[in-house]
Amino acid sequence: MTETPPIVEFRRVSKSFGDSRAVDRVSFSVRRGEFFSLLGPSGCGKTTTLRLLAGFETPDPDGGEVRIDGEVVNVRRPYERRIGMVFQSYALFPHLSVERNIAFGLEEHRVPRTEIPGRVERALGLVRLAPATFARRRPHQLSGGQRQRVALARALVLDPAILLLDEPLGALDLQLRKEMQLELKTLNRELGMTFVYVTHDQEEALAMSDRIAVMSAARVAQVGTPADIYENPRTEFVAGFIGEANLFDGQAGKRGSGEATPWTVTAADGARFGVPDHPGIQEGAGVRIAVRPEWLDLFEPGAVPAGENALPGTVRDIVYLGETMHVVVTMSDGRLVRVALRNEGQLLNPLRWRRGDTVVVAWRPEDCQVLDPE
Repeated sequence: MTETPPIVEFRRVSKSFGDSRAVDRVSFSVRRGEFFSLLGPSGCGKTTTLRLLAGFETPDPDGGEVRIDGEVVNVRRPYERRIGMVFQSYALFPHLSVERNIAFGLEEHRVPRTEIPGRVERALGLVRLAPATFARRRPHQLSGGQRQRVALARALVLDPAILLLDEPLGALDLQLRKEMQLELKTLNRELGMTFVYVTHDQEEALAMSDRIAVMSAARVAQVGTPADIYENPRTEFVAGFIGEANLFDGQAGKRGSGEATPWTVTAADGARFGVPDHPGIQEGAGVRIAVRPEWLDLFEPGAVPAGENALPGTVRDIVYLGETMHVVVTMSDGRLVRVALRNEGQLLNPLRWRRGDTVVVAWRPEDCQVLDPE
């Protein structure tokens, strides 16, 4: 079966502002109907990348190609791209009613006036705002969540092939933000529309996306599904930016041919642990691995299950985080390791470990994620 061509392609796209390169040879593709997120810290280039797709910025003269439906659109104007945009600030006209705000784009595109009321009503329905209640209100009469829905309706009313969203939930409180995350994901599925979403919120990207492009220092560090990004981070930056990760360094050595994990890593303090095979490992070379806190467990000395990696330490602190308890352990070389344990109810089933306890941090060798150099 032939795979459907991507609706969006970036081919080694670069964008500079003076001597500063905001986007540096970025390449990725977006499938039709996909919820695709650009994730990264402030200043990494994600919003500039979105603006290049929207047509608000153009690539450098030798800065690669932006393609939509297979056609190069580097110099094509925004209104020629069949793209809708939802901004972080909402950008609603304060002097216009909700229905006039939503209709504005239709009027600019010279849609027949007889069609406009029906399309506005449908757009309000998609974002779950009752026309009879909200159509004649002004933006100042709406809550933050309602203004966000109006901005979304104003983009959807144009029936774009691609909807771009630039951190649209940033101004909402936590509970409303989580509700809108679910609604946006539902809209993406119901409409079959391609969503390209910019965010710096890791949890938001993991919860909503089909795939994520993690950006760092103007480049794409990794593209993959949420599970790919979280469970198999390619670099130290990705491992540390998406969730938490414990990092271990050492020198790689081969194990015997009959071992389940073919490599062992020897740390500077002499500690040894097994790691899975990885194309980047070379015998005698340095290697860095990441292990998520929830993949670690704590045992008393001598009680570690056979075959698991084990490093001794002392409990330094216990952090209560609601769903989980993070036990901070000081290792023999002074490094701190975080172990995330399920909270089974501290009032009825308190955690057995206390500050100062001697413990062993243990994990399965296959849970080691070998990192590529940055």
